[in-house]
Formats: sequence, structure tokens, C-alpha cells
Amino acid sequence: MFGRATTPGRGPDRRAVLSGCGVAVIMALLVGGIPGVITGLVAGPAATVLIHRKAARGSHEDRARITADLPFATDLMVACLQAGQPVSAATETAAAAVGGPLGQRLSWVSGQLRLGADPEPAWMALAREPSMGPLARTMSRAAQSGAPVADVLTRLADDARQASRTASLAAARKVGVQAVAPLGLCFLPAFVLLGIIPVVAGLAGGVLLP
Repeated sequence: MFGRATTPGRGPDRRAVLSGCGVAVIMALLVGGIPGVITGLVAGPAATVLIHRKAARGSHEDRARITADLPFATDLMVACLQAGQPVSAATETAAAAVGGPLGQRLSWVSGQLRLGADPEPAWMALAREPSMGPLARTMSRAAQSGAPVADVLTRLADDARQASRTASLAAARKVGVQAVAPLGLCFLPAFVLLGIIPVVAGLAGGVLLP
């Protein structure tokens, strides 16, 4: 369907492990003999860790972009629905407009709906990803209850905008903290030399000198 999300704090998935094993085998064959076996034993786990970290970074970037794009996508779906388009067409229009990871997932759902799939499981397939959970559950509940989709999406768009603003503020605070830390390290030696050492020297001189 689309790339599996990597959950923070969990170990490498099967794809990373298999890739690491492949690297280990290739390195063992290329080097040959006992040195090749040792090289493979070292290269395999290292490759597994690198692939897992790369996948985790990509998953984090996808979640951040989905969070940022979700308000616009839901607003666009609402506009399409209010114009009389069916859910599948509104979803495909939003997918084409936003693109990226959110567009890929919406396009998949739209394809399932056009093929006649049940809307509830089609949308809930996206709920495995935390960033897609609110939209998936909202659309699934609307399909179950028969509630007007445009109304529930309008409320979701408001919630998504609030979540996006919160994420942006958190990112800005993180950047501020990261910027202050190097400045503190730069000023710390000067503070020690100009503030602490003279005081210590003065106290030591008063104690040691008669």
C-alpha cells in the first residue's frame, strides 16, 4: 500500500534486518575466508542500524508533513463535497492538490472507494499511522453513522489547524533551545576567566598571604 511507519523507540523492522543480512552476505563473499566472515558480521548489524535510522527519519518527516498538510486537505475535501462531488472524487482532488505522503494515502483510499470497497475499512487502514488517525477515524465514523461528511470534516480541519500550530510552536521552541546551547558554551569560558577565577584568586591570596 505505502511505506510502513516506523514507531519511535522500537527496534529495526524486518526490511532493515533482511537488508543488513544481505549486506553481511555480500561483504563475506567479496572479502572471502575468515576475514570475510568477520567483515560480514561487522557490516551486517551496522547496515541494519543505518537503514533503521534512515527509515525512522523518513517516517518522522512524513508525520510532520502530514500534520502540516492535513488542514488544507480537509478544507479542500469540504469544498468539493459542498460542490456536490462524491467522497471518492473529493478525496482524489485533495490528494492531487497536496501531494507528498498525505496525497499518496488519500489517493490510495480514493482508488479503493472507486473500486467499490467498503468506506469504513478503507479509511481505517490509515489509522495505523498516528498522523492519519484523526482523519481515518472521522471518516470511518461518518461512514458508519451516515453523518454529513462535510460537517465532520470541517470540525476535523479546525482541530488539525490547532495541532499544526502546536507542532510549529514546539519546533520553534526546540530550535531556540538548540541555538542557546552553543552560545552558552561560547560564553562559559569567558565567564569562568573573568568572573570566577579573579574571585578564587582573591580569596586564595587573602588566605595564603600573611
